[in-house]
Amino acid sequence: MAQLENKDLGSFIPTTQLWDTSEVFEANIGNEELKELLVRMYQNLNRMALSLNVKESAYYDTEEFVTGQQYFPLPGLTSAGTQFPDYRQTTRKVINFGGLPNAGTTNIAHGIICSADTIFTRIYGVATDPTGGFSYLPLPYSSNTLINNIDLSVTGTNVSITTGINRTAYTITYIVIEWLNF
Repeated sequence: MAQLENKDLGSFIPTTQLWDTSEVFEANIGNEELKELLVRMYQNLNRMALSLNVKESAYYDTEEFVTGQQYFPLPGLTSAGTQFPDYRQTTRKVINFGGLPNAGTTNIAHGIICSADTIFTRIYGVATDPTGGFSYLPLPYSSNTLINNIDLSVTGTNVSITTGINRTAYTITYIVIEWLNF
């Protein structure tokens, strides 16, 4: 069996009816046609389960959540009894960071147990100034004026934000981090 191609991946469930339900009412219990219908129904339910299991869930919580994102397999990693390397699941967590610092760095513990097998895939967020004009900054933030930049980084224990000027008016900050463990 060949490795799956990108066009074969994704969450696609056929919307056309794969069986005629009148067959259920017309078939005898021991009838081969009923057995065939039940097999097709089971196969269709299996397709739906497989499709649902590979969809990405748009759920953003302050607790760790498996997103359904599938990252490419690493050579040498295989499932027991299969010839295909495993795709790797992504985990997501939102950090309610609070306010941005006044020309400095603030560290907030993320609570993730990191190891040599932890790979972060996304680190992003937004800071909100809920008063004085309702201003929003994407994080990290880049400007032609160096002092206006806002750095966003993650270590094995913390999410860190560094500002070059006073950004304390931005009192609501959400940081989304996603990672792989294999």
